[in-house]
Amino acid sequence: LSHMQERNSIIGDNYRWPHVIPYVLDDSLEINAKGLILKAFEQYRLKTCIDFKPWEGEENYISVFKGSGCWSSVGNRQMGLQQLSIGENCDRIGTIQHEFLHALGFWHEQSRSDRDDYVSIIWDRIQSGKEHNFNKYDDKTSDSLNVPYDYTSVMHYSQTAFRNGTEPTIVTNIPDFMDVIGQRMDFSDYDLQKLNRLYNCSSSLSFMDTCSFELENICGMIQSSDDSSDWQRLSQVPTGPHTDHTNMGECEGSGYFMHFNTSAVTQGSTAFLESRILYPKRGFQCLQFYFYNSGNESDLLRVWVREYSSADPNGTLRFIEQIKGAPANYWQLHHVSLNVTSKFRVVFEGVRGTGLSNGGLSIDDINLSETQCPHHVWHIRNFTHLLNTSPAGTAGRIYSPPFYSSKGYAFQVGLYVNGTADSPFNLAIYLHLISGANDDQLQWPCAWQQGTMILLDQHPDIRQRMSNQRSITTDPQKLTASSSNYFWDRPDKVGSTAYFPNGTAFMRGPGSGTSAFLTHQRLRSRDFIKEDGIYILLTME
Repeated sequence: LSHMQERNSIIGDNYRWPHVIPYVLDDSLEINAKGLILKAFEQYRLKTCIDFKPWEGEENYISVFKGSGCWSSVGNRQMGLQQLSIGENCDRIGTIQHEFLHALGFWHEQSRSDRDDYVSIIWDRIQSGKEHNFNKYDDKTSDSLNVPYDYTSVMHYSQTAFRNGTEPTIVTNIPDFMDVIGQRMDFSDYDLQKLNRLYNCSSSLSFMDTCSFELENICGMIQSSDDSSDWQRLSQVPTGPHTDHTNMGECEGSGYFMHFNTSAVTQGSTAFLESRILYPKRGFQCLQFYFYNSGNESDLLRVWVREYSSADPNGTLRFIEQIKGAPANYWQLHHVSLNVTSKFRVVFEGVRGTGLSNGGLSIDDINLSETQCPHHVWHIRNFTHLLNTSPAGTAGRIYSPPFYSSKGYAFQVGLYVNGTADSPFNLAIYLHLISGANDDQLQWPCAWQQGTMILLDQHPDIRQRMSNQRSITTDPQKLTASSSNYFWDRPDKVGSTAYFPNGTAFMRGPGSGTSAFLTHQRLRSRDFIKEDGIYILLTME
């Protein structure tokens, strides 16, 4: 954008959009990109006060189309239809969040007036004609909103941006940050701080509550009076958990969770833990939390909601889901979908079962947001060992269990732990259709199903997670590379024989995905690996 003055956030209220931005998705967009634009909007709704609505004749609006590359004007140009391009290979959620941050009023991080304190631009390595992308603008025109320079910003270029050879065009003055700049996973904390300052955000549309039980007030949760037992706030239990999930025992004097001791009570005893009263805006919610069972496999955790109405001021309990399973010596992530439209509480009920218990039920790191839950969860344990021992290429590939999409298609995910042969030290991930129970009733080739694969950043607060995700969409016209078969046709027609761990044979279709899902450098950062496990969240819609 050489013809405009560049600065980190554009000065002048005339460049602000309203908090609800009208948009149009042009017909030129790829289907996969359209789905990802809607997912990017959901990140804005969760973490900022910016919302988006389909255009209904408002004077200024954003038209998203498939142009050449990924680009946007900076700020609201007050020009009626304002274009934003999501071109070929721009169909990544972080890229889309990046372009919309331009439209909201932000330039690249390395355009800040103080950038020379933090990075060096190596001009003779830049492709000729592309130098303007590295312009810097002074602080009379630039407002960094009193936020420090952010190497982790989703608005920062990577070290390879516009290079004319193999050497980096941007060198960070602190060498450790060379591999940090250029992330496109999600907003950084500082990105959110700047956006929320610029638009005076004090709350977001879809976030409701987060609780890691670090404070003694336990987030305003209450013990019920009509039960026989109580939940306790503890930092460890002799038979497990030995630490909380929030910081895994790494911070002295902190690290708490809630525990219902089933070894101390009689069969049938219950303990209720209820959230404070919450007020929904959207009518659909996702409750997620970590659960640890050191009791008996007949002990259970039931999730309820207590719904209030003018006719029912004391609230009525509505059962949602129950969780039971063999005791395990690790924390497990659970998602529970709610569909509440009136004020309510979330209620956790622990129930003492039969048989011997030496421990009990524990919960930690609860997040509640008005978002859609993922459909499936793949938990990979002992992950450091896998990382350290898996060879690159197909010999280091592992497959998820089989899952079914909501339409009934069977699929699984292949993960190259140490990358493909061409691209080691990266996670590579691919989605495959596999032969399933419904194949005779389904439409083939599988048409326009979008599969999303999310590597979860297990930060205790959903608002600060920088998860890494990719989506692929099944195009029924796509052909396989080697033949005239349709890529997404029936797996028993276009696939090859494979075997589940129990020896059962099935057919696995070709895989679609990326060999550059995430570098090992980034994988080892943040909370992707926690309690030596990773979570991959899967949705096919």
